[in-house]
Amino acid sequence: MEQILEYFGVITGLLYLLLEIRQHKAMWVVGFLTSLVYVFVFFFSKIYADMGLNIYYVAISIYGFWKWAQTDKTADKEKPASETILYCHITWPLFGGIALAILSIYGLLYYVLHNFTDSPIPMGDAFTTSVGIVATWMLARRIIEHWIFWVVVNFVSVYLYYLRGLYPTMFLYICYAVLAIVGYITWIKKGINTKQI
Repeated sequence: MEQILEYFGVITGLLYLLLEIRQHKAMWVVGFLTSLVYVFVFFFSKIYADMGLNIYYVAISIYGFWKWAQTDKTADKEKPASETILYCHITWPLFGGIALAILSIYGLLYYVLHNFTDSPIPMGDAFTTSVGIVATWMLARRIIEHWIFWVVVNFVSVYLYYLRGLYPTMFLYICYAVLAIVGYITWIKKGINTKQI
């Protein structure tokens, strides 16, 4: 059963990323399902922070869908919403806040994982989870630099899932890393910089 869930998560995860690159709102629905499946996959693999991260993804999928629906109402009316990619850039003050948030979340997660769980990879698990929390918030706000955060997280995750023997998920995260680079380039080439956060 665990392996079936993992393969289902891989398939929906790839679909999610393809929809994200196109900025299609359905990505939030697919992301909701993928995250829900991975809550169980990571629980069975004792990767607890990533399990918690996927609970967060379930919740932020609802927020992201709502936020994007609001933004689409103000999008350029000349182009169909399905063809419009909107984004904004991170500012230096916001980057400082994001760095502080990542460090704070990382410190808390590492402490909990190291002292209160049997997690075999507390440092890596805390790192990917803390950056993932912030990067998903950035995605919901359409901050283009979220792609860079995902490239780093995905490559670190590949190594962590290799250590835990989650080979289909490892493959998924290799695809995520490559497609995050594609997503960044696509948003720059086809997107509209709204200059709003």
